[in-house]
Amino acid sequence: MKLWKCSNCGFVFDGEDAPDKCPKCGAPKEKFALLDDTAGGLVTRSRRSNAIHMKLYKTLEKATMLAEQGIEDNLDPTCVVIFKKMQAESWTIKQMIKAELEAHMKKGKWG
Repeated sequence: MKLWKCSNCGFVFDGEDAPDKCPKCGAPKEKFALLDDTAGGLVTRSRRSNAIHMKLYKTLEKATMLAEQGIEDNLDPTCVVIFKKMQAESWTIKQMIKAELEAHMKKGKWG
């Protein structure tokens, strides 16, 4: 499978040939360039890394919900400290993930 990049909006298309028009911005086929092996490999690797980031983000959202349940349960102060720490750390790491994904997008590592 070949990877084609729209020079107008940066959309990456997977296919043997570039599309007749960009699915994202509507630019004509002529605006697509075939990515070389290096750039194509970077897109492929970044897709995997981005998917891992997103799965981790969703896992942290679940952990945050569990921590909130533990805080509400309020069994004892030590438990609440652990749950509050989990809540805070999850928030921090989710912010880091969002920043990293934004950096990937700005570097063209999203496709």
